[in-house]
Amino acid sequence: MAAQRPRRTVSAWRPRVPGVVEVFHAQFTEYAYPMHVHETWTLLIVDDGAVRYDLDRHEHGTPHDTVTLLPPHVAHNGSPATEHGFRKRVLYLDSTRLGDDLIGAAVDGPGLRDPVLRRRVARLHTALALPGDELEAESRLTLIGERLRAHLRPRLVPRAPRRDPGVARRLRELLDERVPQGITLDEAAAAVHAHPAHLVRAFSGAYGIAPHQYLMSRRVDRARRLLLAGLRPAEVATATGFYDQAHLTRHFRKLVGVTPGRYRAG
Repeated sequence: MAAQRPRRTVSAWRPRVPGVVEVFHAQFTEYAYPMHVHETWTLLIVDDGAVRYDLDRHEHGTPHDTVTLLPPHVAHNGSPATEHGFRKRVLYLDSTRLGDDLIGAAVDGPGLRDPVLRRRVARLHTALALPGDELEAESRLTLIGERLRAHLRPRLVPRAPRRDPGVARRLRELLDERVPQGITLDEAAAAVHAHPAHLVRAFSGAYGIAPHQYLMSRRVDRARRLLLAGLRPAEVATATGFYDQAHLTRHFRKLVGVTPGRYRAG
């Protein structure tokens, strides 16, 4: 039997989400990273296989159910820990998401065994891969940052989510005013004078739906009216704030059950 050829598959991009410097997906069977540093935080999940690495002269690994957080400016390497290599998804985050004051805690414990955090990171990668879903990605990243800081500062007692109907109402008004053009989470937080994480939690608690889900629902509602008025799906996508027709189709089918074209045809 012929030996399996080494495999190296990568994809990388910079999304339009504040704080995310790069998204990097890779599959390697034999490649080993030498010692190196990043100026950013490295948030890593492994979907298949495992990685072993050295950080600050200590050996670590990446079990499938963990999230790995490597701090900036600290040397580390990485190599496959299984015969078939590994497949990973990585986010490189700047200091606006995690401050340098957390570097020491991350060096002491880079492997975070937290199933909720891992699911959130995986869902964030899905959102980052879909142009037009930046509000969802920004909201998910905000809650991920909050959970990471809780891991790195375990002595802080987490506060129970606080109901804040006034903040929720003001955010809903902002979203209603800007259905086609949309709004970033940072812009909304500045306008409402609330922390982004509190904004997401207050809105979800008040209305039972996340801000990005509410905005997409409003856009799909408008799309339905325009389709019934005779506009073509491509025209409707532009008029209602979707990134393109594919973006409209994805959310329309999710909420209505059929594509815009079938809906329009009756």
